[in-house]
Amino acid sequence: MAALGPDTGPALTTGTAAGGEGLPQTAVLSGTITLPPGGKVTGTFWRRFTLRRPLAALIIQRLGLSVGLLFAVSLMIFGGVEALPGDFATTYLGQSATPQAVENIRKDLGLDRPMTERYVTWLGGAIKGDFGTSWASKNSVSEQIGKRLGNSLFLAFFAAIISIPLAVGLGMLAVQYRNRLPDKIINVVSLAAISLPEFFVGYLLILFFAVQMGVATFPSTVYDSMGFGERLSAIALPVATLVLVVLAHMMRMTRAAILNVMSSAYVETAELKGLGAFRIIARHAAPNAVAPVINVIALNLAYLVVGVVVVEVVFVYPGMGQYMVDAVTVRDMPVVQACGLIFAAFYIFLNMAADILAILANPRLRHPR
Repeated sequence: MAALGPDTGPALTTGTAAGGEGLPQTAVLSGTITLPPGGKVTGTFWRRFTLRRPLAALIIQRLGLSVGLLFAVSLMIFGGVEALPGDFATTYLGQSATPQAVENIRKDLGLDRPMTERYVTWLGGAIKGDFGTSWASKNSVSEQIGKRLGNSLFLAFFAAIISIPLAVGLGMLAVQYRNRLPDKIINVVSLAAISLPEFFVGYLLILFFAVQMGVATFPSTVYDSMGFGERLSAIALPVATLVLVVLAHMMRMTRAAILNVMSSAYVETAELKGLGAFRIIARHAAPNAVAPVINVIALNLAYLVVGVVVVEVVFVYPGMGQYMVDAVTVRDMPVVQACGLIFAAFYIFLNMAADILAILANPRLRHPR
């Protein structure tokens, strides 16, 4: 096995791995690359490709795992929706509906077909971007989701551009003044913010800023003809709620990641050179703590898109979350399935992006020798 250099990454060494035919997966993941005797690469195409392009191989694996996971989630969503109690036909016609009328609606909606056939049809349409027609409104689900998804992303975008820089800055500040008053205040406030659920934070903001002070808009309704400034004013409270919810978690994880590298030799060397505390944190510690910070930011970005359901319901915001809740109320299954699949896709692929960025940030894999 080769020793890892601080800058150049792992060295290629001669040895036998996985029966002398190629590179074991654990070697790639740990950054250790082993060649068979004589340096000749043998074995399957994937084994040879993994040896020659470990970085590309890991990225392709993450892509494949994400697609496979999304397929598995689509099965769970479709099966879970099918298992929900209640029936759209009965809900739509009322309790006094005759069995024949219920059967006619089920036939019109295709509910009399086998579940496997309906799943294949639904998944095929979803891959092409066609989620079918809403049972309740008779409108295209894809068109309705297009409008609602834009509103949700608008809300999540402004929450992200406020919370991410603020969380990283506060995390670095907490490290600079660790175990002192600023660090203790930040920790107490962040712990309190983590402990409060979103709906409680939202109702508190409504009470103080909309009801008592009258400086904020409620409900947070947006529509196509609104100007950009009016939209920003309308989303002020839901954005503030999302920022408070995700800021604390990102800040604490940033602080923990930077503290984890503060005891490293290069940080001690920078301190011996007489560099300032904040410069050491910003120039030396923070860049080496980027991988865990990227992961936690990606997880919280996924939450900003997926977790808007509660916030949108609280503020009556016309986004994906509100659309999904309304659909569940009337058992509009095409809408519920489409929203669930889109939320799952965002969560999975944002996590995949975090994994890929963490791989790219690993110098062992970027600079193999």
